[in-house]
Amino acid sequence: MIQDKINSKTMGTCEFTPEELARIDAVILKYTATPGSLIPVLEEIQETVGYLPKSLQKRVALGLTIPFSEVYGVVTFYSFFTMKPKGRHTIRCCLGTACYVRGGKKILETLTHELKITPGDTTDDKRFSLETVRCLGACGLAPVMMVGDDTYGQTKATKLSSVIDGYD
Repeated sequence: MIQDKINSKTMGTCEFTPEELARIDAVILKYTATPGSLIPVLEEIQETVGYLPKSLQKRVALGLTIPFSEVYGVVTFYSFFTMKPKGRHTIRCCLGTACYVRGGKKILETLTHELKITPGDTTDDKRFSLETVRCLGACGLAPVMMVGDDTYGQTKATKLSSVIDGYD
């Protein structure tokens, strides 16, 4: 049975609870007989646990009976897949021309210092992930940053602590 193959041959998944692994296995099993289902499987699994570490990629490869290299290739090719855990809140700091000229770099430096992470990383408590973007489409409000779906225009480095403190 495919379930036994997944469970017995997959190592390194101790970072996930048995309930999460059961949901992951259910997704894999749902698509086992569907050719070309790799991307939908990866999307559903990422929605379930938030990211796709190599251990889960190996689990998918075993479950779908495809090479690990194919799974890894898809995960690393598409930017919407991530191999790192993300925080509950994603902070996007704009470094487009208007934002950069009006202090975007200082905003990023302050965020990096306060959160103790660099762009692309997540805080140890999984509260925040930090990303840089080239444009958020609000150049008239520069410098701009977003926390989740909330947009903060004309951001001041001195006000960042109060913005961050507003998120659990």
